[in-house]
Amino acid sequence: MATTTATIATTAAERYLRVAEAIHSVEMEGLTVTESGRQDAREYIAGRIDSDELVARARARYGLD
Repeated sequence: MATTTATIATTAAERYLRVAEAIHSVEMEGLTVTESGRQDAREYIAGRIDSDELVARARARYGLD
């Protein structure tokens, strides 16, 4: 059975808010976001990568694939 992913168009403002909320959540747990993670987030906000790519990069960075 094939799995499909729905693509939902978002604005840069929406992507910025999502990233800000995610970073806030991480920091509330006492952790930090690396500079490479922040760079990936900036690319996501700018629309150069989608959320699937953002997650894939984070998973690869920490050897989770």
